[in-house]
Amino acid sequence: MEPITNLRSLGGHRNRQHQVVRDGLLYRSGQLDHLTTAQINYLASTLKITRIVDMRSRDERQRFPDVTWAQVDYQVLDVLAQVTQNDASLQTMITSTGAVHDRMVQLYEQLALDATARGSYRQFIQALLVPNEPLLFHCFAGKDQTGVGAALFLKILDVSETQIMADYLLTNEARAAANQQIIQQYAAQMSPDQQRAVNEALVVDEDYLTHYFEVVQEHYGTFDAYLHTGLGLTAAELQRLRQLYLTD
Repeated sequence: MEPITNLRSLGGHRNRQHQVVRDGLLYRSGQLDHLTTAQINYLASTLKITRIVDMRSRDERQRFPDVTWAQVDYQVLDVLAQVTQNDASLQTMITSTGAVHDRMVQLYEQLALDATARGSYRQFIQALLVPNEPLLFHCFAGKDQTGVGAALFLKILDVSETQIMADYLLTNEARAAANQQIIQQYAAQMSPDQQRAVNEALVVDEDYLTHYFEVVQEHYGTFDAYLHTGLGLTAAELQRLRQLYLTD
């Protein structure tokens, strides 16, 4: 079976209390618009995924609709719905040039502070409180909205910053072939400057996620305050998440 781009489990990490994140419950990936029959069977039968959370914009969902199957529940959480320019979308990557790093840093600030983004991440965490129903979440590339969602989940479970960043940066390796295919597909439409910008926009940088957590610290004081005040999550919900996803 051809691998599904940027698909991986968030299980197996050991937190600071030496508890292990349960495997087989939460997965992240890129968009699911061209799944083969074998890939569908793998997701549905082998991984037993029963829920998909799509964090993409309406335009992305219309242009590249997910392939789903009869037994899966599909939920949309448009994280960047109220953001003026979605720098995480393929179309923006192709048409923009210059200052990619600065634009992406700004995007991650919006992921931390924008009201719709915060509401979407609250709903994402709440969706994880359903027991024994494996869930897959994704955006276009599985790197920005998805990357922050994965980092939030792991940090709530008290996984170390080193492990969180390692999972985040693994996207660059997992997307290498897919990114090259995108560059080749759109090369004729892009100037050399645009090609360089797209190359940069298709990868993640440690600075982006670091800035996200710096913004959280600056505006909310602590990560716990962000969870309670910024995302509106209750202590009971956070405790339930830890009970469901951590094992000794």
